[in-house]
Amino acid sequence: MDEPNFRLQTMTITQKLYQLQSIFYAMDRALIAYSGGIDSTLVARIAHDVLGSQALAVTADSPSLMFEDLEAAKSQAVFMGLNHRIVQTHEMDNPNYTSNPTNRCYFCKSELHDTLKPLAMAEDYPYVVDGLNADDLQDYRPGIQAAKERGVRSPLAEVGISKLDVREISKYLGLPWWDKPSQPCLSSRFPYGELITTEKLHRVGQCERYLRQLGIRNLRVRSDGETARIELPPDGIKDFVATVDLNTLVTAFQEYGFTYVTLDLEGYKSGKLNRVLAKTVV
Repeated sequence: MDEPNFRLQTMTITQKLYQLQSIFYAMDRALIAYSGGIDSTLVARIAHDVLGSQALAVTADSPSLMFEDLEAAKSQAVFMGLNHRIVQTHEMDNPNYTSNPTNRCYFCKSELHDTLKPLAMAEDYPYVVDGLNADDLQDYRPGIQAAKERGVRSPLAEVGISKLDVREISKYLGLPWWDKPSQPCLSSRFPYGELITTEKLHRVGQCERYLRQLGIRNLRVRSDGETARIELPPDGIKDFVATVDLNTLVTAFQEYGFTYVTLDLEGYKSGKLNRVLAKTVV
């Protein structure tokens, strides 16, 4: 779990909510980039509470989004009564994205907001907002620049709300997915420089689906050439090895297209692939 935002520790849940709500009270209409993750879901919920039908939550569908995650975004939108729409994005048509450079996320977010901005203009939504939180500002996030260039606002970051704050507020509001694990796009499973293809995304998605069906919630399957590297919570590795039929798992992953299957003994840590960036700094 993320560390608390100490600036907000002394604030009550209602004070945090008020600060978020106040941003939308200053807007007549807003379009929310809604992925279905816990952050953008909270933003969409509060925008809906304040603006009602004048808030439009838009989910971008592409090969880098697992089918289950798209369905979750749909069901959450129905649960909250959101005005919800799905659009297609085409980042996979951009070689700047598929070549998987260290700033890949810049091209992904550029495609997203270049899709949302015309929609917002055509339907008279003067504001486009996203789910960036205050913790994200401390991480390597090339996509932030793409959003800034297009005038996208980030209410959570503006208020100074951390990931932990998001979960606390979501729980307070009775959102059943308040403890939902973070689920970035499937392209984040590949080391920088490895070409991303639709087939590779599908392969990784199948492997993660297999593990989810075993009841594992917080996980990653990293793709490194022909090798699938499974990352699990460190405190769950021992039980995983003891209880899962590893031969059956390996056979399944090989049927999905991998040659080798490994288990990362360090366990899952967000942003692990960014470690290579520090080694390239002179």
